[in-house]
Order: sequence, then C-alpha cells, then structure tokens
Amino acid sequence: MTFDVLIIGGGLVGASLAASLKSSELNLALVESQTPGIHKKDLDNRIYAISPGTAAFLSQCNIWQQLDKSRIQPVETMRIFGDMGMEFDFSAYPLGLPELAFILENQVLQLTLWQELQEQDNLTLFHPARCSHLDWQDDAAYLRLEDGRTLKTNLVIGADGGNSWVRQQAGIVAPPTLYNQDAVVANFMIEKTHRNTAFQWFQQDGILALLPLPQKSVSMVWSVSPEKAKILLNLSHEDLCAQVTSASHHHLGTMQLVTPPVAFPLRSLYLPQIVKSRLALVGDAAHNIHPLAGQGVNLGFRDARQLARILMEREAHRDCGDINLLRCYERSRKEDIFSMLHATDLLKKLFNNGNPVLRSIRNLGLASANHITPLKKMLALHALN
Repeated sequence: MTFDVLIIGGGLVGASLAASLKSSELNLALVESQTPGIHKKDLDNRIYAISPGTAAFLSQCNIWQQLDKSRIQPVETMRIFGDMGMEFDFSAYPLGLPELAFILENQVLQLTLWQELQEQDNLTLFHPARCSHLDWQDDAAYLRLEDGRTLKTNLVIGADGGNSWVRQQAGIVAPPTLYNQDAVVANFMIEKTHRNTAFQWFQQDGILALLPLPQKSVSMVWSVSPEKAKILLNLSHEDLCAQVTSASHHHLGTMQLVTPPVAFPLRSLYLPQIVKSRLALVGDAAHNIHPLAGQGVNLGFRDARQLARILMEREAHRDCGDINLLRCYERSRKEDIFSMLHATDLLKKLFNNGNPVLRSIRNLGLASANHITPLKKMLALHALN
C-alpha cells in the first residue's frame, strides 16, 4: 500500500490536516490507534479556546459549519487579575471584533472531524491500528503496523501527541521543561451569568482560569503544584466548589460541579528541528506550551494549516518528502512556536514567584497595560490567528 502522505495520529491536528488536503490530488493515509467514541450529551472535561483564525481554517475544511452551534460558546471579553487585585481586561467590541475566541469541547470537534474524514475520497483510514516500526529510506518511508501490514509513503507526518512515537523513531530528542505543576480541569454550573467572559487569576500558588460554556456553565483549568492538585482531586464535590468559588472571588456566585476533576502534568517542549527528510511534526508532537494562554491547540492548527498550504502549492512534480520543501514549513513556523512558548513560559515564571519586589512590579505592569489601548489591540489581534 503506497501513499503520498501518511499521517500518524488522528487527534484534532492530524485529522484537520487530513481534512484540509481533501481537494488535493494527494493519496493520503491516516493511522490512529483509537476510534472516536459515540457523541455524549454530557460536557467533556477537555475544553479548547478556538481562535477565530482556527475557526476560519476549520470552515475551509468544511468542519466548522457542521458543528452543533449549541455546544459552541463565543468569548467576547477577557478579565485577567493579578495577585494584588490589579486587573487587565479587553473586549472584542471596542476593537471592532465580533468575538475573541470560541470555547468548544474536544469530543464535539473530534467526532465532527472524523465523520468528515470517513467521507473523504482521497483518504484511507487505518483505525484502530498500532504502529510497530518506522524506517526511512532514500526512495520512501515505510511503516509497519502490528498486524503485519506495511505502508509506503513519500512523507510521514507525526501528529501523535506530546509523547510522540514518531518523534522518537526519528531520533529527534530534546529535554522537556517540567513546570512542577498539574492542570486540574472540571466543569461547573454557575449562579451568575458569565456574560460571555473568560476569567483568569494569576496567584502566587497557581493560575486559575474559568472559561465560559453554554447554559450558565464554565470550564475550569487550575494550574497548581502537584501537591495542591492532589488535595483538590480528593476534596468532596461541595468542598471543591467552595474552593473554586473563593479563589475566583465569587465573581460567578455559587458553583455546582458537573464533571469530576481530573489532572495532568504540565511541561514545555521546544525541539531543535521539526522536520527531517520525509518527516514533518505537527501539534503537540512538535511543541508543548503552558495552557495559561489557551493557545496550545491553536498553535497546532496553525501547523496543520501551514503544512497543508505548502503541500498544496508545491510544484506538481515535487516529492512531498523533499527536505527543502519541508524546511520551508519549519522556517515558517519557527517564530510563532518560539514566541508563544517563551511568552507563556515567562508569564508562568513571573507570576509563580514569591519575591515581593517582583510581585509589585508584575501587578503594576498588569495595571499599567490595562490603560494602553494599542497594546490591548495588539494582544487581541495576535490571539485571533
């Protein structure tokens, strides 16, 4: 079985990349170890802030139009608080924008993507299928599956997440930066309306974000030490609600837990390269960032969008796995990845620091920035990509 492009990993980024190549003449394959489950009515714990740029990309892939609009929550305002009461906020309307982002559940987007992929004529899906061995030769790359089948391709795209098997097979190695933090996530019903507002509190012992969801509910992402994460996970539902209500200064009133909390460790990862001959990495396989800016998944979608554009616009005779072609992709993504990773890393280190002088400076900076309209507009426009 021979293909022009082989995508390993069928999560959001890998699936969107396959969908974005639907109109190409490329013969595609996608290998995924799991098959998305049945759509659930219950809220998903995995929530993403989708930028307008990502929404436009998904619309081009014929995905955004098919989503259940009742499960999409636009964000019109952001309010960010320091640990001394200082506030930074910006809204879409004064900037001439309809919204700043959309909050969407992972399962809603994932299942819609897979439904579209199953109808795609130039795509062969292998799922559930597990990879056994990956070998790069001058003429092609060869993937052997655990069931014995071998797939030949001009280009392997690793879209298989933060612990990428493809990246390991390619020998692309870099030590991750461990933040000594876990992200505790859960969903709540709220007493007061969120008014399409996303809230974030930078605290000395962590970063709390409450993202608006439809029907007077919010999604929590609380980045805290592993020790505090363990405490939060072991609290009764009533005590957890009380803790979150207190930490959010009662902005949304009393809270009721909808989905039990879960936690995952946080880290950042910057690779010296994201391409080799006949290989390109996208999404979490290519980079990991702190979730405080809510931009990790959008960074991955921008990888998919750019790589698809380069493959679609290449000369008809040009090999998809040509290293010079793939370096164009790597160069085009380097600045975006580097700036987002280091900006989130700096913010995390700046606010999770007990130095009293630094504490005063960071809160003063937050308050000062709140009065600089051009800065607000620049930040908002960057978040739209």
